[in-house]
Amino acid sequence: MSHKHFINDPTHLVNSALHAITLTNPSVALDATNKVVYRRPAPSDAKPTVSLVSGGGSGHEPSFAGMVGPGLLSAAVAGTIFASPSAEQIRAAITSRVDHDAGVLVTVMNYTGDVLNFGVAVEKAHAAGIKAEMVVVGDDVGVGRAKAGKVGRRGIAGTVLVHKISGALAAQGYGLEEVVKVARLVAANLVSVGASLEHVHVPGRAVPKKDEAGALDEDEVELGMGIHNEPGSGRERVELPGLVGKMLKQLLDQEDKDRAFLNLNSNEVVLLINNLGGVSVLELGGILAEVVQQLEKDYGVKPVRILCGTYMTSLNGSGFSISLLNVVNTDIGGPSMLQLLDYPCEATGWAAPISTKTWEEKNTAVREGNASTGQKADTSGLSYDASAAYKILKKGLENVVTVEPDVTRFDSVVGDGDCGIGLKRGAQGMLARIQSIAHPLKGDAVIDVANIATVVEMAMDGTSGALYAIFLNALAHALSTLAPGDATAQTWATALKKSCEALSKYTPARPGDRTLVDALYPFVDTLSKTGDVSKAAEASKVAADGTKGMAASLGRTVYVGGEGFQQVPDPGAWGLACFFLGLAGLGAPKVSEEGWETV
Repeated sequence: MSHKHFINDPTHLVNSALHAITLTNPSVALDATNKVVYRRPAPSDAKPTVSLVSGGGSGHEPSFAGMVGPGLLSAAVAGTIFASPSAEQIRAAITSRVDHDAGVLVTVMNYTGDVLNFGVAVEKAHAAGIKAEMVVVGDDVGVGRAKAGKVGRRGIAGTVLVHKISGALAAQGYGLEEVVKVARLVAANLVSVGASLEHVHVPGRAVPKKDEAGALDEDEVELGMGIHNEPGSGRERVELPGLVGKMLKQLLDQEDKDRAFLNLNSNEVVLLINNLGGVSVLELGGILAEVVQQLEKDYGVKPVRILCGTYMTSLNGSGFSISLLNVVNTDIGGPSMLQLLDYPCEATGWAAPISTKTWEEKNTAVREGNASTGQKADTSGLSYDASAAYKILKKGLENVVTVEPDVTRFDSVVGDGDCGIGLKRGAQGMLARIQSIAHPLKGDAVIDVANIATVVEMAMDGTSGALYAIFLNALAHALSTLAPGDATAQTWATALKKSCEALSKYTPARPGDRTLVDALYPFVDTLSKTGDVSKAAEASKVAADGTKGMAASLGRTVYVGGEGFQQVPDPGAWGLACFFLGLAGLGAPKVSEEGWETV
């Protein structure tokens, strides 16, 4: 047994911890396959209410599984430690582990993997005819506007207040539109910041040495540290009063234009002091007292509600966070934010006991059966020549496989080197699918795109996989809204336009940000204007080549130093352009120092 952890196997740790939730709260059950903790089914005669689904990487307990219960979340989906759950896990939760007759609110913290994978699941829910809305929470002020850029603020502990208030509103029978409105209102009036004395250690990984790069000195504290060990605004050598002063300044100073995200202009303020996992209850009490004293003394703020405890951790992080909620009018003609915050709930992660009635009911009901794919199997009536399409699609996918070494080389310069392998894996998966006797192209645009989207979800991981999955699922949905008949180039262009719009809801990437979008948008725009695939592919190629020398605004390349971006095009854009060239009947291009040479 390690001196760091009692359980060193991260997979066993996550699975056993999720099971433990069902032991301490008899009103919830576990879908172990998809790592979904969900509320047991209500009586059949109960009136349907809006379901709330959330989740994220494990390691933040009691969020999110511990927040499942009456009056709070309907289901929570768990990823591995500090990693987003997959879109398939989330889709299973939405479509088969919660009631969706009254609609589903999906709440996610603002991290790229979470936003994209939850976004894929929401789009698949839409395709399955489920009314679902997604709210992204970004309450952290530890990283200001300038550094955060288009990505925006990270989501941290203040997210639990969004869960609690929207959960109470749903429990009282309010509709999806009202629940979503209030959830977004809470998120917009919320600010948080954290601090930690050291980075946490993830079970199963090598124990870092004290003198390793990035380690904090004994007398240092990381101000603004994120819940995945991410750095914040800087390191300080300061005692608690000085630290709290700096944290409150980041939260409340209207002169700090980089962080003035919220003007605390309400007469009612909620304060949440959250333990990142490794602070004793005794010390957390001392921290709370200091925060309350400085709030009143320096800002004239007396919170009307104070919550102090362990709500969202970073494993055993030796730190805490401060969240402030500006209580405002909900404008729905119902209960106030405070009334909703005080509304009773039963969840092990919230400061409310499980009632005697719940224990005595001994509810053993579970939801049976496997989750369906979520795609409608009916023929759409939007047809095309499957034989011709097979040859065209095969050529495009073969181009992607051929250029994998180049894409990998580019990504090794400006990223982490996995882009080429990911694209190749997705292309090979699709090739295997369309070449299979059991799964040929059927000549139905909606069904074939939906089937290909499923392959992408299974074969491709990471950010690129999520982006392609969102786009293809949105494409299937867009095609399903078009009139039956022959799928012409203009038909595809119209649907592709709608897919771009859907994708833009989940990523801020736009042409000029040095992402795959740089190759995607020109192809779609040119195809829409001309109906000519060759011209569209050429436009994509030119745009992808133009990413060479373009500074990245999004993705891992943002954090990679050096001048490599001056020498190579964006790997994702380049790989996608090669696919489009194949659709146009052109071979995979070669790249030299001088540029492209299409074979």
